[in-house]
Amino acid sequence: MTRYVCRVAYDGTNFSGYQVQANGRTVQATFEQSLKKLHKGAVVESKASGRTDAGVHAKGQMIQFDSDLGIALDKWPIALNAVLPPEIAVVDIATVPSDFHVRYDTTGKEYRYRILRGRQRDVFKRNYTYQPFPLIDDVEGMREAARHLLGSHDFTSFCSPRTDVEDKVRTITEIEITEHGDELLLRFRGSGFLYQMVRILTGTLVEVGQRKRTPASLKDIIQAKDRDAAGPTAPGQGLYLWDVFYETDLFKKET
Repeated sequence: MTRYVCRVAYDGTNFSGYQVQANGRTVQATFEQSLKKLHKGAVVESKASGRTDAGVHAKGQMIQFDSDLGIALDKWPIALNAVLPPEIAVVDIATVPSDFHVRYDTTGKEYRYRILRGRQRDVFKRNYTYQPFPLIDDVEGMREAARHLLGSHDFTSFCSPRTDVEDKVRTITEIEITEHGDELLLRFRGSGFLYQMVRILTGTLVEVGQRKRTPASLKDIIQAKDRDAAGPTAPGQGLYLWDVFYETDLFKKET
């Protein structure tokens, strides 16, 4: 039996999130159905580096599974993509030790959030960006506010109360806000993120950009340790799980 880890991209628009649910189409269930097809009806369980909510996308989700099929490593992506729906694609695959855990062995993650700043609705971007109103006109204020979030903090104020995680201390190493035409891209990198943390951070930073909050208020929000102190949870469709990091590059090709 060999343990594999895949880098997987998916368009979350028509999924009710990543994790298997009693009702609703999910990425995990769809991926495991495809594994079942390859394994002639045998059930193959998978694990992921983390969950994503309904409408959230991924460019670098990591999914592991065990298999005894004699498929060559470079043929696995071809085999899986042949039975996966077009919204999901296996980008790369690697073998890992049997004690490797795709979730608990992570050293960090990167998320990206796309914001549309134009006044006109863009029907072609509605599932992939968030278009807030009133419009954002203080990007530099957002950057100033983001600097207060860097480092290790108790991010209770930026976490959904529906979480069962008790330790809410996380470390954010980078927040970059860049302008690309009519879009604003927020890039978050850190040791790990709480449930809906990136979306709440984004919703709060958007309010700074709309001049509803001051950049300095972010310090008070952190200290409050109260979800009601922060801004709204930004919609899922603008969020992308971009990359997941480990001690070594799992997909590094030998030369």
